[in-house]
Amino acid sequence: MDPNKRKPDIIKAEIVAESRLFKVESLHLKFSNGEERVYERMRGGNRGAVMVVPMLDADTLLLIREYAAGTHSYELGFPKGLIDPGENAFEAGNRELMEEAGFGAGSLIPLKQVSLAPGYFASKMDILLARDLFPEWRLGDEPEPLEVIPWPLSRIDELLEREDFTESRSISALLLTQKWLARQEK
Repeated sequence: MDPNKRKPDIIKAEIVAESRLFKVESLHLKFSNGEERVYERMRGGNRGAVMVVPMLDADTLLLIREYAAGTHSYELGFPKGLIDPGENAFEAGNRELMEEAGFGAGSLIPLKQVSLAPGYFASKMDILLARDLFPEWRLGDEPEPLEVIPWPLSRIDELLEREDFTESRSISALLLTQKWLARQEK
């Protein structure tokens, strides 16, 4: 893999569709070998997003059950949301944790920054591990109360087999948490 590989030149970029939440950008690109292609991508607001893996205690994760409009279903996952203007990932993570699960975190540990379909989206998400939880609830933007579900670490395989635990970012967050916890035991 050549770390110095030249990125394609952007010949033209234009917004071709727009909604309240999304902008679709068309990119006319010219690659270093002379080939030209038109790509489309979702243009983000560059605010970023955060997902929090809350640990109620050394043996228990907290999950939330939330409506997912994309699949028109209720999904199990971890608290998540956009980083608001003026916030960093840690502040946003703690706020989302309070709004969605009713807890604050005494400690937030960065696990990894991930992307979602980088061929189409420019957005990044910081995955954080939340420890030393304390009860704290804040009003969020959810249209209905979210169900908070304690899940024992000893039943991770069962969680991975569930039909309502399918979001790739939540699965990634779970596996990153397992890896982090295993390093702590050494």
